[in-house]
Amino acid sequence: MVAKKPSAAVEHETAYAYRGDELVEDLRILTRVFRAFYPCIKAFRSCKPLVQVDGTHLYEKYKGALLVAVSQDGNGNIVPLAFAIVEGETADTWHFFLSHLRTHVVNRDGVGLISDRHEYNISAVGHSDGAWQYPRTIHMFCIRHIASNVLRRFKAPQMQKLIVNIGYFRTIREFNMRYERYCERGVAYKQWLDNIPRSQYALAYDGGYHWGHMTTNLVECINRVLKGAHNLLVTAFVKATFYRLNVLFTRKRVDAEARISADVVDFVVVRVTAEVDARIVEELVLVVRLRMSSCHLG
Repeated sequence: MVAKKPSAAVEHETAYAYRGDELVEDLRILTRVFRAFYPCIKAFRSCKPLVQVDGTHLYEKYKGALLVAVSQDGNGNIVPLAFAIVEGETADTWHFFLSHLRTHVVNRDGVGLISDRHEYNISAVGHSDGAWQYPRTIHMFCIRHIASNVLRRFKAPQMQKLIVNIGYFRTIREFNMRYERYCERGVAYKQWLDNIPRSQYALAYDGGYHWGHMTTNLVECINRVLKGAHNLLVTAFVKATFYRLNVLFTRKRVDAEARISADVVDFVVVRVTAEVDARIVEELVLVVRLRMSSCHLG
């Protein structure tokens, strides 16, 4: 792949091969491979400073796991950033993926990272030598996964919706109201939630790094698109992702050129939330003219 596409970022690891207990000297086994195509790397420069990561199982002969990172541009388009085929979801494999993602794709600071609240995700971020930690990155958790943790820990389905509501409120006043109702359910619930920093699950305390995203749904969309390829061999799977991304970026380029040629004017609504006298003040409208590459208040 690197020979055909030198601009692509590819990293891999291999292991010794054995025949019974005997080491095979001239044979290595592929255990992990990371890849990021150049259009994806370049596209991230124009995306929101937000990355969502998640993993899914592979099937058939080799099994293992597929790790995926995605972002989103200003028009709401999902932008796949990188993929990795690994032997399973562990702290070591996630460290492999996140390290190369930081090196080849996410080369700016002040980025929000949303993942599930698994121990291997937390461990990989904690051993990233600051690359995925504050202040370079703000690590946040999928609110749906936190709600699932509550259900698994306490077997209380009614608490799931309450946790989600707490996370989505945008002002501290609203957050505190729901948080107090949550704490009224019992000391155990309060102690469990207080172990998670509020900036990692609540919009009211995130400093804007969530960009309104509270889950890893963007990654799950990509996983659904690739679901039919999860049983392919490694080479075939890499080709499948490459050709599908090629179709995606070709179509987006044609659409963008058509909009620019037509001198389309987009009205972008930037929502800035603030609490003034218990009222939410928001909405600043920017007028963007693509041909002139200009932006002014509307």
